[in-house]
Amino acid sequence: MNISYNWLKELIELELSAEETAKGLTRVGLAVEGIHPHGDDLVFDIDLTSNRPDCLSHLGVSRELLVSTKQSSAGKSKTSGEPDDVAVPFPAVLAPEVVRIEAPELCHRFTVRIIRGVKIGPSPQWLVDRLEAVGERSINNVADITNFVMLELGQPMHAFDLDKLAENRIVVRSARAGETIRTLDEVERKLDESMLMICDAEKPVAVAGVMGGIDSGITEATTNVLLEVAFFKRESIRQTSRKLDLATEASYRFERGVDIENLIRASDRATELILELAGGTAVDVMDLYPTKLSLNTVESTHISAAVKRLTGLDVTLDECIRVLTLIGITSEENTGGLGRLFTAPTWRHDIAIEEDLVEEVARHAGYENIAEELPPAYCAGEYQPNEPRRNLLRRVLADQGFDEAISYSFIDTKHDGRVGLIPEIADSSSGNSLVELKQSVIEGAVRMRPTLIPGLLDAARLNLNHQRKDIRLFEIGKAFAASHANKLPHERELFGALLTGSEISEQRAMPVRELDFYDAKGAVESALDAIGVNGVDFVAADVEHLQRGQSAGITVGNKVIGSVGRLNAELAGDYKFKQAVYVAEIDLQTALAAEAKPVVYAALPKYPSVVRDVSLLVKRDFNFSSISKAVGTAETELQPTTSFVDLYEGKGLADDERSLTIRFEYWSDTGTLTEVVVDAAHSNILEHISRSLGIRPRF
Repeated sequence: MNISYNWLKELIELELSAEETAKGLTRVGLAVEGIHPHGDDLVFDIDLTSNRPDCLSHLGVSRELLVSTKQSSAGKSKTSGEPDDVAVPFPAVLAPEVVRIEAPELCHRFTVRIIRGVKIGPSPQWLVDRLEAVGERSINNVADITNFVMLELGQPMHAFDLDKLAENRIVVRSARAGETIRTLDEVERKLDESMLMICDAEKPVAVAGVMGGIDSGITEATTNVLLEVAFFKRESIRQTSRKLDLATEASYRFERGVDIENLIRASDRATELILELAGGTAVDVMDLYPTKLSLNTVESTHISAAVKRLTGLDVTLDECIRVLTLIGITSEENTGGLGRLFTAPTWRHDIAIEEDLVEEVARHAGYENIAEELPPAYCAGEYQPNEPRRNLLRRVLADQGFDEAISYSFIDTKHDGRVGLIPEIADSSSGNSLVELKQSVIEGAVRMRPTLIPGLLDAARLNLNHQRKDIRLFEIGKAFAASHANKLPHERELFGALLTGSEISEQRAMPVRELDFYDAKGAVESALDAIGVNGVDFVAADVEHLQRGQSAGITVGNKVIGSVGRLNAELAGDYKFKQAVYVAEIDLQTALAAEAKPVVYAALPKYPSVVRDVSLLVKRDFNFSSISKAVGTAETELQPTTSFVDLYEGKGLADDERSLTIRFEYWSDTGTLTEVVVDAAHSNILEHISRSLGIRPRF
């Protein structure tokens, strides 16, 4: 936001230098990022937060300066535009039927004034200089005046050529199906029923709060002007601006909130200047105010105590009231209870709770006076349920070289039906389970994500495009599905992981091994084991986004909670991945819902282990976990641990067979194992496996 130093000095008696003024504004939260010369003027570049639309004008900034310089009221403005400053009387001859509001829920107040006999021409140099100083170009005297008043008082307005309006009437209504308007930027725009329009008796002549139409605009031939100053519902203007992809200075202010009680003042100010610079005669304003807005009130039991508790600043009650009064917040003793009742002015839409009052006091008491130590805590902190297990999951994956990713919660429609969903998400509602965004924040991203996979794939593509080939990412976040039984979406916490590249960094002088399915599976196993999930198993499964034969479903207690495997060729091709990419996704909410298995400590073995490797002939659809389970049920004196070693397919084996090499490791706590004891236990286990699973050793 550009603010003119000379303009501020016309609005208030400002004795500070430009540098002192900039420091004062920055001190109260209106950060001045730079001071730029413009002729004999200096212009402040102020970085405003979205909750301070009251400062999108020179009047709003001057209010802040008055408080920061400890003044109690503004000096009389040379160009203030107060109603009692207007020199020309406005006779009340405007007929009521000139304006009709058909959408009062979207248009809360609407004023019009007709000015006849104007002469359109160039603006005087002082007005051109004022506009150019803050980055606006001069158009003509009437258009420049509407921009000038908007920048001075913060109220957007629009001037129509009265003679171009059908029946010289204004109708404020929603657009009708199939209607279009050619806006001042000479673009034909299609409208829909959600958009609020300013129309004449036949057609739309302006997009309310955004931009006027070219067919009713002011030209050199204009002699009669209809001046519109209005207040529109913020959400409506924001939605219309996004849908039309049309952002203007007016929409920027309307969608953040303007002062509904400032309309008449702004209309009088603009009319006064039009009569002065363009001539003509004006009639009194017509004011339609169908929706009265109630003032925001905030109850505070003890505002100075609240300031102390939240900021550590010692500010007396009298000083708190003085500061709040200076910025327009009135107060009175609360007759219904203890403390006081504070009422925010109509230009401060951001004052809603006690903390907002505290912020105002702290801003003007001085952020720099807040001590560095934390305020005292009056309660003990505690973790949310399962938060320690989530943190442990993060640490385990970080130890394996993973980085945590944080993706947007909305995705493109190109992923529809191409990524297999977690069962709890896919089955959460009948029919279409995708959550649609009414207005997307990012172009094309109109879905709330039902899966974490698209975000991880986008992150991998970004890294690969920057020549980072070895990538390990994980994410913990919410996925969403429509819920027909409830208006709110169904939410599920998921865990996702992505691996691609090599095991050893390319910069090291060691052999490079490409990551494979077992690396992805191992990462999932170690992560679930770390957070104590019982009964994890991997089963053959066909998943939409995974390569057949290189994927598996993840189950807990015979319930599928996720999948792991290699990204299929179609998706890999869409992302232009030139190396294998492995992804996993788990219903973390279900995994954490089960009670964590206890951590059992045991003494380290005193005696060395004995290892036996055996190759077993199995069918191609056979999995290693079946062998592990079978070993666990064998009755033997020595209970070995089992691990997968190798897999062989090809020459010497049938087409439907493969050879699995399994390692059996035997231990004893009583003494050193002998070959006789190990051979006996090993033979017993192989016999049990052969009998229960129907497989045999490969000799």
